[in-house]
Amino acid sequence: MDMDREYANGAFIPGSEALPDLWAGQAAAFRTAMGSRHSSHAYGPAIRHRFDLFLPKAAPRGLFVFIHGGYWLAFGRESWSHLAAGALARGWAVAMPSYTLAPEARISAMTEEVAAAVRAAAALVPGPVVVAGHSAGGHLSARMGCTDQGVPLARVVPISPLAELEPLMATEMNANLRLDAAEVAAESPARLTLRPGVEAHVWVGGQERPAFLWQARTLSECWSCPWTVAPGHHHFSVIDDLENPQSELMAACLDGF
Repeated sequence: MDMDREYANGAFIPGSEALPDLWAGQAAAFRTAMGSRHSSHAYGPAIRHRFDLFLPKAAPRGLFVFIHGGYWLAFGRESWSHLAAGALARGWAVAMPSYTLAPEARISAMTEEVAAAVRAAAALVPGPVVVAGHSAGGHLSARMGCTDQGVPLARVVPISPLAELEPLMATEMNANLRLDAAEVAAESPARLTLRPGVEAHVWVGGQERPAFLWQARTLSECWSCPWTVAPGHHHFSVIDDLENPQSELMAACLDGF
């Protein structure tokens, strides 16, 4: 089996090459519209050790953290600001961190960076903390819910997560990720235990590559938690519902608090 093909997303989504510029434009316009309710904060010494914080108009009900994807190789917090709209409309503050990318950092280091970002953001916003993330960010959000992580957390919602990392060792991108058997064992959420007291709900698009449907189901089975297959959504559109406060995805993230 060709793992590069199995984990290729853009090749199977018409027009995907135009999406990064679209996302960046939407995110920049959103930050401008937020004005003083948007701020940027450092959580460590490196250039990418920063998170954007968006505040609702009233006192926040809690903190929603979104961790971006990009196969641990691309993007940053700047491309996704508009996805804060749904949680903000529900009265939640939203934090979006960047983290050091491969090959400069190993995935294990990214896990520790995201944990530091969540702790720093949680120190600024009272109330429950919910962490979601997409694709590689889905992996990192799931890691926040594992027993070896001590971040303050009530719920994780991994969206199209990479939960079992072993197949990625057979892809060309592993030249930069540098995954080995030890790191796969330590960093695959599907091999780890969900921390007691942390809720989890796995989300994935119905039109995603079979490998991502398998990854999502694998995590839900290993953690004995719900999983939802969102009909009609591919790997890139599955996060669009974060903009809609009434969407089923936002309900999975924030209902019950």
